[in-house]
Parts: sequence; C-alpha cells; structure tokens
Amino acid sequence: MSVDQATVRRIAHLARIAVEDQEVERLGAELNAILDFVAELSSVDVAGVEPLTSVLPMRMKKRQDVVTDGGFADAILANAPEKDDHYFVVPKVVE
Repeated sequence: MSVDQATVRRIAHLARIAVEDQEVERLGAELNAILDFVAELSSVDVAGVEPLTSVLPMRMKKRQDVVTDGGFADAILANAPEKDDHYFVVPKVVE
C-alpha cells in the first residue's frame, strides 16, 4: 500500500494537524515506511508462539478477588449538599 499526497492531507485533516505543503512529501514517505514495516511484521510466522506477559519467565502475581474497601457510604455522603438514601442528589441536566 502506498500513501499519496492526497491521503497525507486527508489524514492530517482528520487528525486536525496543520501540515504545510513542503511537509506533505516527507510525511508521505514516513507513512509509507511505517506501512512497509507493518507489512514486514505480517510476514513473520508466529504459529505456535505463546503470547508474552514478560520477557523473563515468571508467574503472574495474582491477588484474591475479594472486597477490601467499602462500607463508607455515610462518611462519603456526610459533606453532600443533598442526598437521598445512599445516593448523591444532583440537578437534572437532560430533558
């Protein structure tokens, strides 16, 4: 895939980036180099390669899935200007 000058200008417009006319050719070359690198990566055979979480072999640190906080609704709502049960009351903003 090759990026032409019109595509560079469209990408710049979509990204809301001001690009001068003399920069378009250079940016097109950079985008083409990036796309060539991605195409090169796509040609690598990764069959049988396990995903990595670290470059060093180690076990994932896991914690118990238990509630360790909470039960402070009264303290949290103590400074609320208006509350109802255990909820903040705010003005309606959508009609």
